[in-house]
Amino acid sequence: MSNLSKLPVTVITGFLGSGKTTLIRHLMQNPQGKRLAVVVNEFGDVGVDGDILKSCAIPDCPAENIMELSNGCICCTVADDFIPTIEALMALDPRPDHILIETSGLALPKPLLKAFDWPDIRSRITVDGVIALADAEAVAAGRFAPDVARVDAQRLADDSIDHETPLSEVFEDQISCADIILLTKPDLAGPEGVAKAREIIAAEAPRPLPVVEVAEGAVDVRVILGLEAAAEDDMEARPSHHDGADDHEHDDFESVVIELPEQSDPADLVARIERLANERNILRVKGYVAVSGKPMRLLVQAVGARVRHQYDRAWKAEEPRLGRLVVIAEHDDIDAAAIRDFLTRMPAVVE
Repeated sequence: MSNLSKLPVTVITGFLGSGKTTLIRHLMQNPQGKRLAVVVNEFGDVGVDGDILKSCAIPDCPAENIMELSNGCICCTVADDFIPTIEALMALDPRPDHILIETSGLALPKPLLKAFDWPDIRSRITVDGVIALADAEAVAAGRFAPDVARVDAQRLADDSIDHETPLSEVFEDQISCADIILLTKPDLAGPEGVAKAREIIAAEAPRPLPVVEVAEGAVDVRVILGLEAAAEDDMEARPSHHDGADDHEHDDFESVVIELPEQSDPADLVARIERLANERNILRVKGYVAVSGKPMRLLVQAVGARVRHQYDRAWKAEEPRLGRLVVIAEHDDIDAAAIRDFLTRMPAVVE
């Protein structure tokens, strides 16, 4: 079967909070005649991203075309979760024209590509392309390689020691696997930050890659869909830190779900999340919160100490008005009791 007759799949990868869900929401709302389906892979068991996308469903991408795989990595659950999900989407009537897969922000994309080599789907699916999103401000700030000069000095002193952090490895693997890089939030980075981020990406990329600046997910669908990259046949050009390993681990990262009672002041909660990120090295916080006297649910999305919140929809009659936030960090930085104290009892400002 030729690639032209196979169902194209686009893998959308990128670090935590880089804007993957915002991009997919834009694609859903501007499909240019394509009937889309979406697979969302969450890290943690609160389906925030899938819920956001389902609220944006339109005829060309109805809610039944949006499926979630929560609390697990797609590439680690191929037989049990991934293949049945893809087959369910292919069985829809009418069948989607294109499938988008949003990976977890902690996912390594190359093992996922290997899943497309399974006989059950290889003859019917092709990976049209891998799109990697990179937060321009975060990349420019060097958050994926703390104290670069010191690391370089240590490498010169001892070639046998690998001083890369887990975060930098995730970032580098995502860049190495990509066909196009979308540089998000360029307005926050400014011209100098964007230029610096471009330099870092060019240094990490194994081959020249197009880099497109994107604000609020607004990119022409024709730029990122229809690449016909057949990435499943191009694995050697996409090096990974984990090449040669039989499997890969996610033990570097951990998540905890914190339940919150109704909040009286969203600004106070935001201040708590900012302190939590700064004092306990938290990477990501996302979820929903009930605010006293408000019929709408408050959506909270934080990347480090940068917190965004908005009312997204009314609470349903059958839903308990109970907030749930997923907190994600490197393994050694997760202390459920301490995190719960920050978010529920500790004052926002200590005099």
